[in-house]
Amino acid sequence: MVLEQNLSLVNKVNRLLNWGHWFTFFNILLALVITAAYWWAEPAPQSFAGWVYLLTNWLGHTAFLCFLFFILTIFPVTLIFPYQRHVRGIAAVLATFGLVVLIFDAYVYQALGYHIGSASSEQTIDLLRQQVVTNLRNFILITSVVAALLLVIELVLSNFCWKKVPRLQASGVGQPALYLFLGCFVASHTLHIWADAQLELDVLKQDNVLPFTYPATANTFLAKYNVLDLSRLKESKAEQLQRPTNWREPEALQCVSQQSQPVTVLILSALSAADVALLEQKQFKAHQQHFAPVETQSALLNLVYGSMQLNKDMISVLQQAPAWMDQLPAGNFSISASDAEFQKLLPWLSLTENSAARVKVKFSRDLAAELALLDAQQNTVVLTTQAAESQFDLAPAQLYSNWPELNRIISNTVTQHLDLIPTLLAQLGCHSNWPGDNWFKPSVYPKLNLLPHQMVSFKKDKMILVRDDGSYGVWSAGTLVPLNEKLDIPQLTDALKRVQQQ
Repeated sequence: MVLEQNLSLVNKVNRLLNWGHWFTFFNILLALVITAAYWWAEPAPQSFAGWVYLLTNWLGHTAFLCFLFFILTIFPVTLIFPYQRHVRGIAAVLATFGLVVLIFDAYVYQALGYHIGSASSEQTIDLLRQQVVTNLRNFILITSVVAALLLVIELVLSNFCWKKVPRLQASGVGQPALYLFLGCFVASHTLHIWADAQLELDVLKQDNVLPFTYPATANTFLAKYNVLDLSRLKESKAEQLQRPTNWREPEALQCVSQQSQPVTVLILSALSAADVALLEQKQFKAHQQHFAPVETQSALLNLVYGSMQLNKDMISVLQQAPAWMDQLPAGNFSISASDAEFQKLLPWLSLTENSAARVKVKFSRDLAAELALLDAQQNTVVLTTQAAESQFDLAPAQLYSNWPELNRIISNTVTQHLDLIPTLLAQLGCHSNWPGDNWFKPSVYPKLNLLPHQMVSFKKDKMILVRDDGSYGVWSAGTLVPLNEKLDIPQLTDALKRVQQQ
């Protein structure tokens, strides 16, 4: 009697396991439809190897995810509750939940460019909040309908597999399907090992497209957005960064008339101890988290042009006045230099200041003389042309201000040279899609600066620096102390949206 009961239990568990395998197989087919959405969010491969990897990775990794889900959820249920009615219902609910999560992750990837997870929780919650706030009724309706439809499909599949287990086993489909999915899984990993050794961009840029695949490295992230050419990296470890995919040029200024207080910006090559003492005496506030390029040409492009001119001859760009100057209302903006020495770098600079302009920018060597000509109550910003030599290409630079509103807004906030022109022109009512921030109305995206050999992003106090050789570091922007953190792909992805066409 005991033996018969044991055999009956073994038979039940064996049939449940056979049912589970076929139930997983049909869920793999459903999941393949969902995971195809990830590839629609990415550009198509350009090589034969890229297409082979896409197909093998799609089939092999999707099957792996479904089988892993079966092992971690449904398989334990068959051991705990070896009763087909319980198991079939519970498995249908679990599978529905898994597919809903997969659909949500695919939606987040389509919208944001990365997967749900701890690193992207803030952005994911914001995206979800936007959907709830803008269209709560449709959101609830669509979510409910999709979940209900999937549950019905899973219950039908569960019952079908249970009733047709003998016929399915006799169909001869199981073994070829197993070989196909297992072969694709092994082939995709083998191909990735080869691509990693050969720096094959068309394969490596597909890292992290599907959930729980290879984590994106600094190299593959830069390659994915075309900031770094991996094929040329094989020849030289000092390959210069280039413009990302879908680079967006600043649009023409949109200006509206508005009233604002006069602003003066004084730019000096360096501030001496006497200059700093004078600024402190006149109650200028120092901003400790202001960053500027160390190299002069990059600093001037950030400071005067409000741009990052990658893939261009920076010297030739500096020979011409910024395009935005011709789009300003006449007489409202003045940019000048105190002597001809500054014209060696910016030959278009005027040596005559327009005293009637509401916003004045002046390159000078004598801070005391310039401050003596200004009203003590006038909003004034004093900063250096570039940062001092540093281990970073973008480093802390000196910035002082007696502008009360500005001091209040940027206190304990990371700022950079790239933000100056958007902020000043906004005072004149002129706006564009600048890569930098208007300090009074900053962008929601993390800050970004692209230099010839480094990409830098700031989010609150966290500074991520990615070098042209693919190495990276995470630092505190306030203290420049290294942080023991992994590469934050969501932060870098969001930062690049500043310069990409949406």
